Amino acid sequence: MIGPEIAITIRPEAAGDIAAIHALTEAAFNPMPFSDGSEPRIIDQLRDDGDLTLSLVAEDGEDIVGHIAISPVTISDGACDWYGLGPVSVSPGLQRMGIGGALIKRAIADMRVMGAKGIILLGSNEYYPRFGFVHEPQLTYSGPPAEFFQCLLLNGDLPSGEVKYAPAFG
Repeated sequence: MIGPEIAITIRPEAAGDIAAIHALTEAAFNPMPFSDGSEPRIIDQLRDDGDLTLSLVAEDGEDIVGHIAISPVTISDGACDWYGLGPVSVSPGLQRMGIGGALIKRAIADMRVMGAKGIILLGSNEYYPRFGFVHEPQLTYSGPPAEFFQCLLLNGDLPSGEVKYAPAFG
């Protein structure tokens, strides 16, 4: 799919969006078997800590129907300007219609403009490669199976080392 099946507008979050983003994230992740329910709290804490580098919402004209968060990560080799993508949330009734993909594409484009060197994520190794994400063994993240930890190099050389997310991720 090239674009969303419904008309949406993507824009940076505004102050009045916080409650809607929280509710959307909660609804989107509640039925997911891999979720522990922490995603709304993570986004709120990223915002409170000043670690929400990029926060975009998708609107369908009336409601916020999607959200994506980008936050800084650290890499043990000292590489700078790397970021973590996620959580990505889409209203449960509108999933699989291209909204998440549109948010991901826009976030990648915005991070390129901001001078990011790369983006990492923990997610489906069947979904995210369509956006250029790949598993690179020289970047590690302890815990989940390694193949779900992926990166997208935007500029420069690929760093090597262990990645740590912002403190909000616990």
